[in-house]
Amino acid sequence: MTIWKTNFDLQSLSKSHIGTAIEHLGIEFTDFGENWLEARMPVDKRTIQPFGILHGGASVLLAETLGSAASNLSIDSETHYAVGLDINANHVRAVREGYVTAKAQPIHLGRSTQVWQIMIYDGAQRLSCVARLTMSILERK
Repeated sequence: MTIWKTNFDLQSLSKSHIGTAIEHLGIEFTDFGENWLEARMPVDKRTIQPFGILHGGASVLLAETLGSAASNLSIDSETHYAVGLDINANHVRAVREGYVTAKAQPIHLGRSTQVWQIMIYDGAQRLSCVARLTMSILERK
């Protein structure tokens, strides 16, 4: 059974991020299933640090982008919205080129908070970063 409360497609999801850091860093939403959302980000001059490897902050931005989008799609957007409350990340493998792909899946979907796990992999499907994002679910006034 799907967790999504909002009907969406990848094209409309991408359009909603035009003119943001997400567009600037080249993040693209690539796939989704009943309880997961996926995106990718290039490892290039926009996302590397001075040593020529993927910047940890770029990985965290990808993780929060994906988890935040997934959280907002899993709630009734007419009555509520979700904002980031806390994020932590472990960087386990350096990436120097290509793309990284992230997959967000819920750990907890509560009324007032949600917790999402975001796994980021390099082009060879090796784990690069694992992040945990806590979202606050707020009522629209």
